[in-house]
Amino acid sequence: MMASTLSAGQAAAFLFGGFFGLLFLRVPVAVALGLACLPPLLLEDRLWPMIMVQETFNGFNSFILIAVPFFLLAANLMNIGGITDRLVRFSRAIVGHMPGSLAQINVVLSIFFAGISGSSTADAASQSKIFIDAQRREGYDDSFSVAITAVSAVLAVIIPPSILMIVWGGVLTVSIGGLFLAGVLPGLLIGVAQMATVHVYAKARGYPTYTRATLKEFLASFIVSVPALMTPFIIIGGKIFGWFTATEAACIAVLYAGALSIFVYREMDLKGLKTAFMDTGKLSGITLFCVGTASAFGWLLAYYKIPEAMLSGVIAWDMGPVLTGFFIAAVFLIVGCFLDAIPAIIIVGTILQPMAEHAGLHPIHFAMISIMSLAFGLVTPPYGLCLMIACSVAGIRITDALKDTMIMLLPMFGILALLILWPDMALLLPRLIEPDFLK
Repeated sequence: MMASTLSAGQAAAFLFGGFFGLLFLRVPVAVALGLACLPPLLLEDRLWPMIMVQETFNGFNSFILIAVPFFLLAANLMNIGGITDRLVRFSRAIVGHMPGSLAQINVVLSIFFAGISGSSTADAASQSKIFIDAQRREGYDDSFSVAITAVSAVLAVIIPPSILMIVWGGVLTVSIGGLFLAGVLPGLLIGVAQMATVHVYAKARGYPTYTRATLKEFLASFIVSVPALMTPFIIIGGKIFGWFTATEAACIAVLYAGALSIFVYREMDLKGLKTAFMDTGKLSGITLFCVGTASAFGWLLAYYKIPEAMLSGVIAWDMGPVLTGFFIAAVFLIVGCFLDAIPAIIIVGTILQPMAEHAGLHPIHFAMISIMSLAFGLVTPPYGLCLMIACSVAGIRITDALKDTMIMLLPMFGILALLILWPDMALLLPRLIEPDFLK
C-alpha cells in the first residue's frame, strides 16, 4: 500500500489550522469546515476535491437526520399556533407564586418546550420574544432577563427529544431511545437548579411575585394545556416502546402540533403555516449543511488516522472512568466555546470515543457527559448562540449579560460533575424502563 503524501501531523495542521484561521476571519462555521478540507484533498495524490462533495452529501443523507427539520417545524408550529401560550398559562399556575415569578415561568416553559422541540436555538428565539420585554416591564434587570432566558434554553438539548441526541445516535451508533431516557433526570435536575438560582436572585433583588393561582385557575390552565402536554409523551413514549423511530416520532410531532394549532386551538392560518415552513427551511438548511461539511472534515481525520495519533499519549495515561469523564467534559467545554454542537459531535465525539471505550465509560454515559458539556457552549462566548439570540432581542451587548450568565452556569457545572461521578444519573432510567438500550 502506498504511503500518504501528507503525514497525520501535516494533515492535522492543514485541517485545524485552516479551520481556526477561517473562524478568526469570521467565516461561517459550516463554510470554514468545508474550505479547511480542500488543502489535503488537493495535495494528497490519492484524493481529489469531489470527495468533499461526496462525503458532505453522505453526511446528511441519513434517515435519522430527517428528524432534525421535522422537530424544528414542530417547534415553529407550536409558537405560531398558540400552543406555547397555553403552556405559559399553565406554567404560571404552577410556579407563579414563587419569588421571581416571571423568570420561574421562563424556566418551567423551557422544560415543557424542551420536551417537544429538541432545539435550544428555537427555544431561545421564542422565549426571548415572550419574556425579555415582559420582565423588563416588571423591573427585572436586563442582564438577568437575558441570562435566565439563554441558560434555560439549553435544556432543549438535554431533555428529550434532543436534536443533539439524534445526531449523536446516528453518528456514533448509540441507542437514541436510551439517550432520550438518559437525558430526563439530568435535564430535570438542571431545571430545578435554575429555579433555585432564580429564587436567590429574586430574594436578593426584590423581583416581583404573583399571587398563588386558585385551584379553579390551575385546573382551567391544565385542561387547556393537556393536548400540548401530551406531545412529549407521544414522541418519547413512542420511541422508547418501539412504536416508531426517532424520525417517525418527529413526523408525528409535526402532524400533532399542526392539528392542535389548526383544529383545536384554531390560531394558525395559511399565512402562519407558510411562516413556519419558511423559518424551518432556513434553520434546518444551516444545520444540515453544517452536518455535511463536518462529516467531510471527520472523514479526512479518519483517513489520516489523526484521532489515534492525538489520543495515543492520552490513552496511555490510563486515567480511569472518572478522570476520563472530566477530561472529556473539559474538551467539550472548550470546543463548545468555538464550534457549533453538531460538528463538534461529528468531529470531536468520534475522536474521543476510543478513549471513552478504553476507560470503560458506557456509550450512553459518555454521550450524556459530552452533550451536557456542549450545552454550555450555547451560552459561552465567543460562539454562545443562545446568548447572542437573547442579547439581540434585548438590544444589549453580550458583555453586559456575561456576569449573570456565568453565575447561573455554576449550579449546572455541579450537576455535570455529579453526572461524571454518578453514572446512574444517566443510566438509571434506561436500566429500569428498557434494559435493552444499554446493550
